[in-house]
Amino acid sequence: MGQVVDRTSFSRRDRQRYRIKVQRCLDTLDLMLREYPFADSEPMTGVEIEFNLVGSDLTPSLNGRDVLETINAEEFQTELGRWNLELNLPPRPLPGDQWRQLEHELLDLLAGAGAKAGDLRTQLIMIGILPTLRSDHMVADSITPDDRYYALNDQLLNARGEPVHIDISGNGSGEQLAEDFETIIPEAACTSLQLHLQVAPADFGRYWNAAQCLAGVQLGLGANSPFLLDKHLWAETRIPLFEQACDVRTPELRNQGVRPRVWFGERWIDSVLDLFSENARYFPALVPVTSEVDPMTQLHSDGAPELPELTLHNGTIWRWNRPIYDISDSTPHVRLENRVLPAGPTTVDMVANALFFYGLLRTLVEADQQLWRTVSFEAAAENFQTAAKHGMNAPLYWPGTGWIRPDELVLRKLLPMAHEGLSRWGVSAAVRDRYLTVIERRCVTRQTGSTWQVDTVAALEERGADRPEALREMVERYLVASTANQPVHTWEIPD
Repeated sequence: MGQVVDRTSFSRRDRQRYRIKVQRCLDTLDLMLREYPFADSEPMTGVEIEFNLVGSDLTPSLNGRDVLETINAEEFQTELGRWNLELNLPPRPLPGDQWRQLEHELLDLLAGAGAKAGDLRTQLIMIGILPTLRSDHMVADSITPDDRYYALNDQLLNARGEPVHIDISGNGSGEQLAEDFETIIPEAACTSLQLHLQVAPADFGRYWNAAQCLAGVQLGLGANSPFLLDKHLWAETRIPLFEQACDVRTPELRNQGVRPRVWFGERWIDSVLDLFSENARYFPALVPVTSEVDPMTQLHSDGAPELPELTLHNGTIWRWNRPIYDISDSTPHVRLENRVLPAGPTTVDMVANALFFYGLLRTLVEADQQLWRTVSFEAAAENFQTAAKHGMNAPLYWPGTGWIRPDELVLRKLLPMAHEGLSRWGVSAAVRDRYLTVIERRCVTRQTGSTWQVDTVAALEERGADRPEALREMVERYLVASTANQPVHTWEIPD
């Protein structure tokens, strides 16, 4: 939800007007998809990375605004939590060696930002959930002072009518977290890598379906969030935490089958319009800010409209693969936003994760037999949840193979498909080899960010450290290895 919001309370009339405007935007988009030219040139990609900020004691540093001012770079912006920042890299083409250049650019940005943050005795860390986070950080004062965050917090809590209840049982560890919070600040504990891919509107349905098929594999290979509030929980605890932190449903509404706002979805689609239509049909307004502009009139008189109510509404529904409508250089486009992966562990790991995803998408979309025609949507959703729980050990269902672990599936089937897809995108051979080798070695060693964190903490506890001490020392080692940009499969476990 990146739009400017200058209000924190809304009337019944506001909600009524907003619903009407969302439908008007939807009707306009329907007409545009049938008759208006959209961007469909070379494949453009984008990246967003969310960070945690830590102080000298490696616990959350609540000085995000000060750090942002010190960094003074337009690529960085605030996030919900005062210990968070977000980095948005400019869009770039996928072909050639663009993503090798992106790795260098990102490393330079992080080095510069890290040096300036260091002046405030703060470090940036890319990790799905900060393991040194404590309950006393999860309070109202930790929300970034901004009307859009206050509005989101107030409206989510008003819709729920109860405290935010987080209840996550550990995956085989015997540990459990069950706690209530008076704000939506638990959502700020989740930091992610968000991948964007601009596609032609006619192709969007196939790309979204393929991305849904791959979500479980992505999590199995990329899990990096095993700890929350001193508890060892899921391989990617960020998934249930985000789902529960933004859930406006009471238990009774869940029992009735009301859809959650953090959502995998429930069916394969044919068009991007299917997703925006579901948003309007199933989800009431959270932040009903309306403009005076009529989108249909704007389309006929001034060209492509911004559809502000539709895009704001879409920003308050957190699909793991989300549709985006946007305008660039007066030309509308649609893109797929993949929100599955956590941040980190390193820049090279994140670039490898991204290119593996983009390559597989291309191959699956252009396959003679479409994968989503041979697997149920329920199986894809189950793969996603199973991979979040078990990571590399998750039994995933894959057509023609049956039940298989992510590492075996990648080594036996998916890695050659990713190579082929990147080749079709026009990605250079050197880039393909560099980053897909990282994926291959991660599968061979079976070491992800999540497994490294768990094994390191276990080793430190065997030495006599209690859980908070072990987590702090693990984070210290994590920062050193992450800054060195050595892929996570090479990180050592303490003896």
